[in-house]
Amino acid sequence: MDEAYMRLALELAAQARGRTSPNPLVGAVLVRDGAIIGKGYHTRAGMPHAEIEALRDAGGEARGATLYVTLEPCCHTGRTGPCTEAIVAAGVKRVVAAMRDPNPLVSGRGLARLREAGVEVREGVLEEEARRLNEFFIKYITTRTPFVTLKTAMSLDGKIATRTGDSRWVTGEESRRYVHELRDIYDVILVGVGTVLKDDPSLTTRLPEGGRDPVRVILDSRGRTPAGARVLKQESGAATVIAVTGAAPEENVAALAEAGAQILVCGPGPLVDLQTLLRALAERELTSVLVEGGSRVNASFLAAGLVDKVVWFIAPKIVAGETAPGPVGGEGIARMAEALELQDITVRRFAHDLCLEGYLKR
Repeated sequence: MDEAYMRLALELAAQARGRTSPNPLVGAVLVRDGAIIGKGYHTRAGMPHAEIEALRDAGGEARGATLYVTLEPCCHTGRTGPCTEAIVAAGVKRVVAAMRDPNPLVSGRGLARLREAGVEVREGVLEEEARRLNEFFIKYITTRTPFVTLKTAMSLDGKIATRTGDSRWVTGEESRRYVHELRDIYDVILVGVGTVLKDDPSLTTRLPEGGRDPVRVILDSRGRTPAGARVLKQESGAATVIAVTGAAPEENVAALAEAGAQILVCGPGPLVDLQTLLRALAERELTSVLVEGGSRVNASFLAAGLVDKVVWFIAPKIVAGETAPGPVGGEGIARMAEALELQDITVRRFAHDLCLEGYLKR
């Protein structure tokens, strides 16, 4: 039964995908005498934690109950007070946690505090599922850099565009909808200036039910983004950040700032220093980045070892052409034994397209 109730807590936590950053996704379920008496999940940073929501839902019935929570309860004061003290005060008898909090401010201290207060504690129930749910938060809180996913789409013969550069559309409507679902849960969408100059994209989330726009980041070492580009002119609750280098002409940078862009200087040049950029994004409490670049941007992130996960669409189309670009440029490897490999792979189908998702082996 512990796993069954924990699975429900995970489902509750997932309801807030893309809304709690920089906090984790957390769900909680209170059970007494075989009946669920309280449920809750963390809705966004600054709002009550899942445990508090579940305790409020249960009211006085929480005494003697078991609390199932997807992440170790906090024992420190941040945007809200410590959940451990609320759990003890409510008279909860037993706490089952899926995983320890990777935050150094907690990391076992919350469970220790509960044990000291006489609460029975079990941990590690559905831990792998809980870690996958919070992969953004775990990467961010332990490395102070965002979780990076590379998304690309190619034809059956490995092309992202034709020899003339036409790329609309490689994949079908269902695949493109899924991409917008991804944008809805990532903090940042990142492209290179080449994409802006060629396609003038909006880089927003466009779902029938609405959605949340990610922060737009443009890799633009010399500040070539037009001041009238769509990413700077549309109405959106998210900012547009232009990552330039010290080599960018001052007049270009000034024009972009005047147009409303936030400017980040990332290295002296000639290219944007990606490590510096990711650290700067983390300082802004942005925990996840969806890279939707072309072959050069993709190659740069992969070569630097900065990609955690890939989402790779394959459309049943044959483009052909020796000069038609592929999804990853750069110099490439010399030996097949040096190829980057994926693990924990899943394959999904969107109409006629296939989508392979996996994690880079380290």
